[in-house]
Amino acid sequence: QVQLVESGGGLVQAGGSLRLSCAASGRTFSTYVMGWFRQAPGKEREFVATMTRIGNLNYADSVKGRFTISRDSAKNTAYLQMNSLKPEDTAVYYCAAGDSRWYINEIRGYDYWGQGTQVTVSS
Repeated sequence: QVQLVESGGGLVQAGGSLRLSCAASGRTFSTYVMGWFRQAPGKEREFVATMTRIGNLNYADSVKGRFTISRDSAKNTAYLQMNSLKPEDTAVYYCAAGDSRWYINEIRGYDYWGQGTQVTVSS
């Protein structure tokens, strides 16, 4: 079991940056596949980025080259560095952790979710 708490969201102008954090309690974070998802108003939750146990990374095409996922095992914390933000990045961002190595780009691949943090990008 693991509990996830996101922080770092806020309001930023287009072109700006934010770093989201996901603090985990319980099992060591590095034993999970972890990911970031987001949900904009009126839209379904969508995949943003993932990191496997061995550190392989994958990103949604819409954020590739702008967002970076990382993990600090000593702090049991994951991060999502978001640069060159666009208004279309506005959403609630969720951190997730999973035991399976399957479907890691999909919601069903994750067992544990944080409560979400709001990111708003103004034009």
